[in-house]
Amino acid sequence: MPMHGYWARRVHHARGFTLIELVMVMVLVGVLAVFVLPALNPEDFKARGMRDETTALLRYAQKTAVAQRRVVCVAVQSTGLVLSIDNSTPPTGACSSPLNLPQTPKGGQGLSASVSNFMFTPMGSTNQSSNITLNLTGQTPITVEASSGYVHD
Repeated sequence: MPMHGYWARRVHHARGFTLIELVMVMVLVGVLAVFVLPALNPEDFKARGMRDETTALLRYAQKTAVAQRRVVCVAVQSTGLVLSIDNSTPPTGACSSPLNLPQTPKGGQGLSASVSNFMFTPMGSTNQSSNITLNLTGQTPITVEASSGYVHD
């Protein structure tokens, strides 16, 4: 049965892409490749992963200090953070026990901080008088507020 009217014209014109459409698709793919491919560098993923891990560990340490009403000590090393807890009552600030972590940190390289050691108090604040800045090579800094212990991402 032959088609008539609108559908006959519609089927006749739907046979492929025009040259302009193909060129525009190639231009868009080229532009995306220029911006997306450099972002797929594995080293950038590792650095971003270490930054996210460091932020999560700091938040975990601060929340543990508040929840357990203990002092949690943070030692900053170039390969990551070392967390320990003061289990004495009342807290003396001598963090002699390692803090149990929900998972083992993977670590990395290039971590530095404005102070090498600090503590989260049972109230959640730090023992420092000014904010603490942690830097990771090629990433935006992580800031820990001294007065509240809030970890800025």
